[in-house]
Amino acid sequence: QVQLVESGGGLVQAGGSLRLSCAASGRSISSYTMAWFRQAPGKEREFVTVIRSSGISTDYADSVKGRFTISRDNTKNTVYLQMNSLKPEDTAVYYCAAYDVRRGNWNSRRLTYGYDYWGQGTQVTVSS
Repeated sequence: QVQLVESGGGLVQAGGSLRLSCAASGRSISSYTMAWFRQAPGKEREFVTVIRSSGISTDYADSVKGRFTISRDNTKNTVYLQMNSLKPEDTAVYYCAAYDVRRGNWNSRRLTYGYDYWGQGTQVTVSS
């Protein structure tokens, strides 16, 4: 079992920045692909970004490409999401997710069902 805890959310003005963290416990994340999803009120949970266990490959939703950066530190068992040039439409609860590379599929990286473990989420609110 892997437990994921997000932190770093808050209220920020449009154009500002936030850095989210996802701290994992229970197992090393070195063999897990890690991702961030978000869910705005009244909308479905949507893919934001993902990073392979090695940290070499990443993928981003078009809506955040060039503004958000995912990274990981396997020695600290933590994944990060640096969010710059934030927009009001980025307002959502942000969730960290993980799947074991020995059982998961990179082709499903943008789909919620591809992930076995989820955090409780952290609220990000961007004011205009």
